[in-house]
Amino acid sequence: MITPQRPSEQSGAAHERVYRALRTQVMHGEILPGQSLTLRGIGKEFGVSMTPAREAVRRLVAEGALFLSSSGRVSTPELSNDRIEELAALRALLEPELASRALPRAHFALIERLETINSGVSQMVARHDASGYIKMNLEFHRTLYLRAQAPAILAMAETVWLQLGPTMRALYGRLNRKEPPPHHKLILSALKAGDEPGLRLAVRADVTQGLKMLRG
Repeated sequence: MITPQRPSEQSGAAHERVYRALRTQVMHGEILPGQSLTLRGIGKEFGVSMTPAREAVRRLVAEGALFLSSSGRVSTPELSNDRIEELAALRALLEPELASRALPRAHFALIERLETINSGVSQMVARHDASGYIKMNLEFHRTLYLRAQAPAILAMAETVWLQLGPTMRALYGRLNRKEPPPHHKLILSALKAGDEPGLRLAVRADVTQGLKMLRG
C-alpha cells in the first residue's frame, strides 16, 4: 500500500527539484550576470507554487549564486574585479589539490573518458554554444576530481563554479573562442605521464587564465 504524501513532503520535493534545476542553470551560465528573476516567474517555469520557489531562491542566495537586494529584487550577481580575483584564487588553490589527489587513481579508463568529454568541449566551441561549453568544461573537471575522493574539497569547488557561472558566460562571449581550452591537453598528458607537478601547473593555468581576462 502506498502512503499518500503530506503537503509538507510534497512541497519539500518540489523545492528540491526547483533548487537543483535553477542551480544547474546558474552554474552552466544559462542566466546572464545581473539578470532579474521573480518568484512568480520561477514558479511558472517549474510548475510550482511560490513557497518552493522562495525556498529554492533562499538557498541559492546563501550559496552566493543569486543576489537579493534590500528592495527584494533577485538577480544573478555582477561580480567586481576583486570578487573575480578572489574566486580565481580559490580555484587555483582547490582544483590543483583535487587533481593531485585524483592522480593515483587516474587509470586508463578515466583518461579515455576525459578525452571523450574534451571532444565534446571542442564540439560546443565549434557550435558557439556558450552554456554547452561551460557544461562540458565543468564535466571534464568534475570527472577528474571525483577520483580524488575528497567530497568536502569538491563541494567547495562546485560552490565557486556556481558563483562564476553567469560571469563565465559573459567571458565566453567576450573571447569569441574558436578553439578548445589548450590546457586540457596538458592535463591529459600529465595524467598519462603520472606527472604531479605538471598536472598541478596545467590545472592552475586552465582554471585561472580565462578569469584573468575578465578583469579590467
